[in-house]
Amino acid sequence: MDEQQLETLRHHPDFRRLVATKTRLTWTLTAVMLTAYFSFVLLLAFSPSTLGLRIGAGTVTLGIPVAIAFILLAFTLTAVYVIKANGSIDALNETLKEHHA
Repeated sequence: MDEQQLETLRHHPDFRRLVATKTRLTWTLTAVMLTAYFSFVLLLAFSPSTLGLRIGAGTVTLGIPVAIAFILLAFTLTAVYVIKANGSIDALNETLKEHHA
């Protein structure tokens, strides 16, 4: 692609929608993960005994299910990104390829 084609592509409404969609999705998922992470860190910093509370009569503490939930959140956010990327983002990308290939 030459500079003229790149400039035309940058100003195409579908390209702008693609960039906006991808940016919004990325920042939203990042904000969710960072909120969860910093909440966990703040809990550890200001109330470390909370995660040490025993669940039931066993030896399992509250920290174990919280850690598992954190890992599951990461997998879930990854799945959300993949589903969105394979759906709406790839569709916009294909439209752009057809018009500007």
